Parts: sequence; structure tokens; C-alpha cells
Amino acid sequence: MTTAPTMNASRQRPEPWPRSFRLLYAASLIDGVGFHVGQLAVPVLAVALLAASPGQVGVLAALSTAAFLLIGLPAGVWVDRLPRRAVLVIADFTRAALVASVPLAWWAGWLSIPQLYLVVLLTGVGTVFADVAAQSWLPELVGRNRLVAANSLMMSTGATMQIAGRGLGGLVVQALTAPVAIVLDAVSFAVSGTVLSRIRPEAPHPLRSRATGSFARQLGAGVRHVAGNPLLRPLALSTAGINLTMQLTTTMLPVVFLRELELGAAALGVFLGVGGVGALLGALSARSLAERIGHGRALWLPGLLVAPLGGLVALVHTGPMLWLAGIGWMALAWRTGVGNVIGVSLRQGATPDALLGRMNATFRFLLTGALTVGAVAAGLLGQYADVRTALVVGAVTNGLTWLPVFCSPLRTLHRPPVPD
Repeated sequence: MTTAPTMNASRQRPEPWPRSFRLLYAASLIDGVGFHVGQLAVPVLAVALLAASPGQVGVLAALSTAAFLLIGLPAGVWVDRLPRRAVLVIADFTRAALVASVPLAWWAGWLSIPQLYLVVLLTGVGTVFADVAAQSWLPELVGRNRLVAANSLMMSTGATMQIAGRGLGGLVVQALTAPVAIVLDAVSFAVSGTVLSRIRPEAPHPLRSRATGSFARQLGAGVRHVAGNPLLRPLALSTAGINLTMQLTTTMLPVVFLRELELGAAALGVFLGVGGVGALLGALSARSLAERIGHGRALWLPGLLVAPLGGLVALVHTGPMLWLAGIGWMALAWRTGVGNVIGVSLRQGATPDALLGRMNATFRFLLTGALTVGAVAAGLLGQYADVRTALVVGAVTNGLTWLPVFCSPLRTLHRPPVPD
């Protein structure tokens, strides 16, 4: 009588992930810790050791994502033409060398704001290719029927690394200085590239149909696919708005914590890590939430619910307001974590294999370009008004970013479409 349930349970046990995906996941895990350590350490180094102004901090943040505006769209064409594993490996080793130049220059006494600008910009170029290649390769590695589960795992891992990386970054910066923290970033890129170089797809997947036509025609096909799709267009508008408004806040938080509140890098790392907790909870709950209320509602309803809490972040101060601002920051990040899993799965599900690279590049161009615009706007507001103005503008505008999805066919979409 007891054997049947055991057999049924074994049949329902999830199918193990392919080795190729496990290696991609491991590389993401390693890379994620170092990336978030460096993301905290670089602005802290600029503010605390190079006496950067709010405007220079804004420029630094803008340059970290400017590559997506400069080469984001053509990168999609190149990724659709090139072996994706090679793109990922080269991007990781190149970024490792670039990031390593920062602590070396600091210890030699040569480091300057212009060098930081250059390193951040060129590292962003590597990130363009790595992000587009990874998201375009995922459907081939796991199959389209497991995209939501795979994206949930990847996004929840990314959120965990955000917690660990920023918390670790704050502690390392506080105890051992920012240049040492940046060394961890360089090492993580090198180790990630080594892991990725071992990926060998196990199943004989059909060869991707290669794009035909001129470079400009191929590039335009990706843009038209996103702009002309009634599901992808509002998703792009909403997510770009989220990125822009969140960047208004994150760009000025180091200035607020280090100069205005004098709380130190460790407190900044913990606060940003709280956002990672929210993003992790969002990524973990996204799948069940989408199955319960539908993928479309899971994209807009969380934004409506957390909109009032975003204003708490703009009021961050010492004492009880620090805790309330942390709750608001966690809520915003939870909404982002849900949206990332559902949105990426929707994008991949609505796009044929041959267009995946260009679709992802178009989204990256828009979404990370929004980060660039947000960073520039934050720098201008911080320089010519004050840093609190940037936080207030970010909170108010973030509360409106769910509207493009609500006013589109996505509003009641139950499941992601399957490409023809």
C-alpha cells in the first residue's frame, strides 16, 4: 500500500538540469558575487578616496551602462552570428583584466577619475555581450518548456548574490579598503570565464537558423520585433521606466550614506543588500504568483501595491527612518524580482530562436540605456539641486511604471506565448 505513493512521487520528481546549464549557473553564481562587490566598491572608492563630486558619481554610474546605448543593438546581430560560449568566455576574461587595472593603478599611485571612467565604460562593453549571449543561449540549454523555472533559478541566484556581494563588499571596503574589494571582482570574472569554457552542450540541438541579409536589415528586424509586438512593447516601456527610476535612487545613495548621514560603507552595503533580499523573494515567488493570478497580472499588480512604499526610501535617515526606508527598498526590489523572472520568460517565449540575440539586445539597449539616463539625471539633480531631490523624483516616478502593462493586452495574459 505504501509503494504506489513512493513511485508517484518519484515520477513527479523534477528532471535534473543539464550539465551545460549547471555550469552556466555556477559561472553566474561566481560572477554575481564579484560583480556586486565591485558595483559597491567603485563608487565608494570614487567618493571616499578620490573625492568625487555628485556629478562625477553620476557620470561614473552612467558610463557603467553607456555601452548598451553605444553598441547594444549591433551586439545582438553579432551574438546571433557568433558561438555564444565563446562570446561569454572572452567577455569574462576581458572584464577581469580591465577591473584588475584599478587596484594596480591605485597601489602605484596613478589612479584617477578619468581612468575609472574608461575602465567602467569598457567593462560595460563586455557586459553587453555577456548578458545578451547568456539570455539568448538559455532556451537552447534548457528547452523552452523550462524557461520560467530556469529564469526563476537564475534570477533568485542573482538576487542572492546581490545580498552576499553588496554585504561582503561593504565589509571588505570598511575593513580592507575599496581597492581590495575590486580585486575580488576581477578574480570572479576570471574564475567565471574558466567555468564557462568547460560548457559542452550534451544534446544534439538543431542548428540555429542563421540570419540572412545585410547587417542593418538584421539589426532592424530585432527592433521591429520588439516595437511591433503588442506584448513586448509595453513590457519594454514599463521595465525601462523601472530601471530609470531605480537608478535615480541607487546612484545617489552612496552620497547620502557616506557624506550626509556619515554611516559608512558597511551600512550602505547592508542597506543595498536588503534590496537583494527583496529581489530574491520576488524571484522565488514569481513562478507561483504567475500561476495563481496569471503572468500579465503578475507584471503590473505588484507595481501598484508597492508604489506607496517607495516614498520611504526618499526619507532615509538615521534612527527609525533607516528601518522604514529599508522596508520600502525591499518592497521595490521584490517587485523588480517578480518582474524580471516573468518578463524575461515572456520575452524568450515570444521570440523565435533566430531572433533571440537581437531581441535581447534591443531590450538591453532600452533597459540598460534607461539606467544610463537615470544615472545622468541623478548626477544633474544631485549637482544642481540636491541629492534628496533625486531620491524624491525616483520614488514618485517609480510609482507610475506599472501603467504601460496595465494599459495593454498584457493586463490579462495568463501564460507566455510560444513562437511559431
